[in-house]
Amino acid sequence: MSTATPAIDRETAAEPLDVAALVRAASADDHRATETRGFIVELMRGERSLDDYTRYLAQLAWIYEALEARGIRTDDPAVFDPALARMAAIDADLAALGAPDWRETHPALPATADYAAHLRSLADDDVRYLAHHYTRYLGDLSGGQAIAALVARHYGATPEQLGFYAFDLEGGPVQYKRRYRTAMNELGLEAEEVDALIAEVRASFRFNGAIFEALDA
Repeated sequence: MSTATPAIDRETAAEPLDVAALVRAASADDHRATETRGFIVELMRGERSLDDYTRYLAQLAWIYEALEARGIRTDDPAVFDPALARMAAIDADLAALGAPDWRETHPALPATADYAAHLRSLADDDVRYLAHHYTRYLGDLSGGQAIAALVARHYGATPEQLGFYAFDLEGGPVQYKRRYRTAMNELGLEAEEVDALIAEVRASFRFNGAIFEALDA
């Protein structure tokens, strides 16, 4: 197997590594550095505006469009669950926020365009693609739930404007995250694939941090 474009081994190991825990530990500093960027901190403190949240969500729209452009494949492992898809919800939220024409009014910032292009380049590299899938969707199911509550509290956002964070998943976000991490662990990744996964998760946080910096400029 080429380490340049690793493919997920879909045979479950007898005693799989706790890949999710390894990834979380190895990327903790990157995660912390990203979520403490000025723009997102101020937005969550109520020091920005609903227009700023709309700008932020519009940049995410470009990212999720690229992330979900890969589509669902017949041989995909369970971790690539189509129920996680967010693009339709983001599009509806932006319309409710007064930006139905977000492609024209909120073009991709250079940092966003770089991230979107990177995501599209990973469509056939399951391990590295998984890194961004994990970072984005588990983030939406974790901190994203707090973001929704804060945007509603500080800026009066309505449920129709926050559908991005509303998942219809059996057992709710907490149970689903456990199932997701189990599915990651059951992929039977080789050591070099875990290394590639961790490196790409760390890269995903850097890409997101660059977008926050661009939104703050």
